[in-house]
Amino acid sequence: MLVVTVDVALAAAATLVAIAFALSTFDRWSRRRRPHELAWTIALVLFAIGSASLWWAMERGWSAPSFRIFFLTGAILNVPWLALGTVYLISGERVGHRVRASLLWLSGLATGVVLVAPMKGPVPSAEFPEGRELFGAFPRVLAAVGSGVSAVVIIGGALWTTWRFIRTRTAPPGRVLGNLLIAAGTLVLSASGTLAARLGKDRAFIVTLLAGIVVLFAGFLVAGAQRSSRRSSLPATPRGNSSTNRILEGHL
Repeated sequence: MLVVTVDVALAAAATLVAIAFALSTFDRWSRRRRPHELAWTIALVLFAIGSASLWWAMERGWSAPSFRIFFLTGAILNVPWLALGTVYLISGERVGHRVRASLLWLSGLATGVVLVAPMKGPVPSAEFPEGRELFGAFPRVLAAVGSGVSAVVIIGGALWTTWRFIRTRTAPPGRVLGNLLIAAGTLVLSASGTLAARLGKDRAFIVTLLAGIVVLFAGFLVAGAQRSSRRSSLPATPRGNSSTNRILEGHL
């Protein structure tokens, strides 16, 4: 009973933390309209939905609907939307908008596939379900491509900005640290398989979910704070020179 109580509490904490962080990034996006912050907000909302389905399953038992929602938001969609924020930060809005259009199409496809895909058997109520035991090939391919490719984008972006900073000193230090933290959060979320042997599958997923969200949000704050601090340190420009203002803001 104690283990179940702890798991339920951790799943609830992960859900509430994800909701709080999503509200924070949404507030930042609503004030600044930066596309990477909107991508992060969507990713955190997906984390919150996945955590909520896990919370429900820990308290009421797994079912087909709760597992489908968890698989869709946790295994397929959240990491790609997280990676979209990295694409915006590194490649700019033109590339980011193109990737976003493809990601919207992928999200719609994945949602339809996961919600209607037949299951091989009943979902075990008291055990953490596994996709390979319940779904056919297509949903599992979507999960592998969505999470795997997106994780490579996030980690590669962190390594690239770090290399650029070491070599040229042109990348903002806050951007480098923020991307490294986001990459670290992604790795933490991927560590559940390693922890499962020690903590059990349920506890491993809950612990890594909670820890990963916290590390990810720290990266969001650091990356965003760097741009704010640079803007506040700019010298005042004449009010009438609006084109100069736009150029200066475009480089932040």
